[in-house]
Amino acid sequence: MAWTRRIFALLGALSLATGPATAQPANPTLNMAVGAPVTSLDPHFHQLSPNNAVAAMIFDRLINTDGQARMQPGLAESWTAIAPDVWEFKLRRGVRFHNGNEFTAEDVVFTFQRVPNVPNSPSSFAAFVRPIRNVEVVDSHTLRITTNGPYPLLPQDMTNLYILDRETHQGVTTEDFNAGRAAIGTGPYRMVSHRMGDRIEFERNEQYFGERPAFARVNYRMITNDSARTAALLAGDVEFIDQVPTADLARLRQDQRIAMSEVTGLRLIYLSFDHHRDDASPFVTDAEGRPIPRNPLRDIRVRRALSMAIDRQAIVDRVMEGAGTPTAQFFPPGIFSFINEFPAQRPDPEGARRLLAEAGFPNGFRITLHGPNDRYPNDGRVIQAIGQMWTRIGVRTAVEAQPWTTFVARAGRGEFSAFLIGWGSNPEGSHPLRNLIATPNRDRGWGASNRGRYSNAAIDAQLEQALREIDDARREQLLIAAQRAAFEDVAIVPLYIQTNIWAMRRNLQHAARADELTRAQDVRPR
Repeated sequence: MAWTRRIFALLGALSLATGPATAQPANPTLNMAVGAPVTSLDPHFHQLSPNNAVAAMIFDRLINTDGQARMQPGLAESWTAIAPDVWEFKLRRGVRFHNGNEFTAEDVVFTFQRVPNVPNSPSSFAAFVRPIRNVEVVDSHTLRITTNGPYPLLPQDMTNLYILDRETHQGVTTEDFNAGRAAIGTGPYRMVSHRMGDRIEFERNEQYFGERPAFARVNYRMITNDSARTAALLAGDVEFIDQVPTADLARLRQDQRIAMSEVTGLRLIYLSFDHHRDDASPFVTDAEGRPIPRNPLRDIRVRRALSMAIDRQAIVDRVMEGAGTPTAQFFPPGIFSFINEFPAQRPDPEGARRLLAEAGFPNGFRITLHGPNDRYPNDGRVIQAIGQMWTRIGVRTAVEAQPWTTFVARAGRGEFSAFLIGWGSNPEGSHPLRNLIATPNRDRGWGASNRGRYSNAAIDAQLEQALREIDDARREQLLIAAQRAAFEDVAIVPLYIQTNIWAMRRNLQHAARADELTRAQDVRPR
């Protein structure tokens, strides 16, 4: 599909050989800088792309994904549905963890048991193991997984879970991972040191079963300031950066020392609202600044008005400088369960004012819009732009941008009335539906990132039906129906799909990934 292959370099398309690299780097160390902080090395603690990127360097999954988010063998060499509710996985032999322990089926069983029981997880991975009813160890490298009824999405779910060593990780804590004591996997790199929020140092795992990474050592730095990240690349302090600041795109594309890669991604930037409070919402007052006894965000007319006020194309053109695609849904075209003829909403300020008046707010009200200022490209500027658009329809908006670690903790506790955040999806509609839209339910693992606490029993029922539908065509239609219902109810407000952009010194090449993960193993000498 065209959108998954938009990989550009200054003088031509970037590509990587499928086999081991033949050229060796002059400098065996790769210095990288990423724009978002890694908040945990525990691969089951927090569903965040920066965390997942580092996990993919240290650990492995049963089923991996390529740059186009297509499934490919990982620790499992094959997987087969032997009944509507039974999957058999043949595991790879000869794989060892970084400490020398052999990888076996028992490690997979242990991992499945651990995932839903990680304490204080702000965005749990539990949804990916809840459908599992039983795991049978047939032999040391064969598993049969029985699900709670027919469940065709089990292989896709397995692309989200990193496998741990039962012997090594029994009883370890998230802090043990962050301290490095437990950061032991089967992945292409071993962790050498970790300074939280600053950098991680890696060395190549010479016994890795897969393609050998080009670089023996990696310095993985977190430089969240956009200008500082670009300056580090241009000065040669680092050779590779992600989240290229849009303000620097034109300059970097003209610099003969720099090459670039980019791809339309799977990350949606969206707004979420306080759906769970019937009474006053914490950051909403009337037009005079007095408390409102009822939460206006529970009124669909208010949510629709706020969505109608937003000029998505202007945000993409002026704030993102073209590095995005306005949208009304989770995915770009070509993805399973993409909704045809469902275009991004055009701004309609007059219609928004009429809806506010119908909802009992002819003079509008006041609200604070929260968001991060160091997580997504231009995130602080985007919420400023939305604040101005809302103010124009009579919703006087204060904007509060915070560092990501502070913001995401508060959002997880449901402290905000309205906020901007992003979600990077698997290429299949049930993934964002389960995590962002479904009613939060710890037993099911649903709603793990539903920070607005949205709940709609009818959509939950549609999702439940889709998850059990074996026929792909019927399942796709069920997922489309559930998504339509969610967007028509303004469960969230989709804004745009992010374009993933990386920049590097010209002697390097990079395989761009739709899932935006920035991994050292994807960088090689040109």
